[in-house]
Amino acid sequence: MTGSGTGRVGPASATGRSGPAGAAAGSDVRATRGVTEAGPLAMAATTEERPEHHAGGRLLGLTWAHLLNDGAANYLPGVLPAVLASVHLPLRMAGVLVAALIVGQALQPLVGWVADRVGGRSLVVAGLVLSTAGGGLLAVAHSTTVLVLLLLLIGIGSAFFHPQALAGVRSLVRDRQGLRTSAFLVGGELGRGIWPTAASLVAANLGLGSLWILAVPGAVTAVFLARWAPALPRRPRQGRAIRWREHARPLAVLVGYRGVRALTTYGVVTFVPVMWHVRGGSLVAGASIITTMIVVGVVGNLWGGHLADRIGRRPVLVVSAVATSALIFPVVYLRGAAVWVAAALLGMALFLTASTTVLIGQDIFPENRSMGSGIALGLANGIGALLVLVVGLWVHAGDVVTVFWVLAALGLGSALLALAFPRSLVR
Repeated sequence: MTGSGTGRVGPASATGRSGPAGAAAGSDVRATRGVTEAGPLAMAATTEERPEHHAGGRLLGLTWAHLLNDGAANYLPGVLPAVLASVHLPLRMAGVLVAALIVGQALQPLVGWVADRVGGRSLVVAGLVLSTAGGGLLAVAHSTTVLVLLLLLIGIGSAFFHPQALAGVRSLVRDRQGLRTSAFLVGGELGRGIWPTAASLVAANLGLGSLWILAVPGAVTAVFLARWAPALPRRPRQGRAIRWREHARPLAVLVGYRGVRALTTYGVVTFVPVMWHVRGGSLVAGASIITTMIVVGVVGNLWGGHLADRIGRRPVLVVSAVATSALIFPVVYLRGAAVWVAAALLGMALFLTASTTVLIGQDIFPENRSMGSGIALGLANGIGALLVLVVGLWVHAGDVVTVFWVLAALGLGSALLALAFPRSLVR
């Protein structure tokens, strides 16, 4: 999912020790005062935090929960052809179903605002529970109405999970924030990558009715998440007001850039399995292309975070946009094993900016980092999902390829948006 601000309070600042690297002493005093004013619950949540040497383990735990949450929330493309057939829907409805799944994530900015007000860890736990339950219940969805309602429930659960989880990750890390935020985001990418193929294997061998099996790990993990997820301090209502006028321009650029990137990602993930199915490929093989793209995309995520820490954010944003547009075509037009090689390269290009855009969102809103995370991920993803719906309505069995030309053109345009970010956000 850099910059200064009092939107986070680490364990050290609550006990009077030095705060996170890069935060001034005055910021620590103000942050601690904010916790005190917020009341005893916030103070308890802050002082409850474990010693610093446990931070790595807690980050690993959050990463695992992220894998399960995003796996449950994103396995649909792997079984989409079978789901469409089971409820007797045409191919053009593929975009509608994926939009229903993702559009709930547009609630993330609102959830981020609530997360900063209530503190604690309850929204992280509730998000994992809702995503897991919705993903498991897809196994019994035998009508379009029930299916869409469950997809909306999954999206809402994912919206609950991410802002507070990302703010918790930032409270655990002191330095190399780009790389360590990338490490957390890797969990989500692995979930989005592994679960489509896992779901396709379950559906192909046991039937769609057995998809509940995928919900078991999330249900077990939610119990433990309630104990070891970071408990964040509650921000006082009289805290710093959000400076909307000041943030309007960089916010518009971020939402535009991330919205196009989300459209490209969800468009590829949605329509590659459909294209593969139309060409006579198997359900599992089509899902495995998506798995290859997203799992290998982990390399791009980590590398992108490292590069952003070393050379700045703008070059990473531009290179990612251009490379993504160029690599879409090999995935569409190549045949044989070369398709999976091209998918791996596309995945690295797609996810090169994952942590960078989250950190930019947090830096735009230093007074409310959970909201910044929510905008960078949720609102932009929701916009991308709606655009997938629009693009999907043009699809029919004989014209799936045209979608990829549209995605490539829009992706190339996002490189221009990367040049519009203020220098202070992409240093």
